Amino acid sequence: MMMDWNTYRTQVSAGVGALGKLSPDTVKGYVQISQANATTGTLDTRTRELIALAVAISLRCDGCITVHTAAARKAGATKAEIAEALGVAVAVNAGAALVYSTRTMDAFDALDQA
Repeated sequence: MMMDWNTYRTQVSAGVGALGKLSPDTVKGYVQISQANATTGTLDTRTRELIALAVAISLRCDGCITVHTAAARKAGATKAEIAEALGVAVAVNAGAALVYSTRTMDAFDALDQA
């Protein structure tokens, strides 16, 4: 095991709680955004958590990873489903790097016009 994710999840929760005491509107705003999406009823909880995990690895957010992994599992997501969602994120991130590579080459070519 690379990290004690269960302990870390508890630490993240405590840290957010402490921040909420110092900046309650910030945490309330975050909770409101999170709950608003959950009430649409279009996507089920499992699907939303799989998307959250794909975004979490794209943003490199360990706190998001531990919270949303637990929530995805609680919502019935399997290890195989999580792996597939992460594979989609890997592919999209690779695609984004490819697209931004073309932008870099365009910026290089623009130097000839400067």
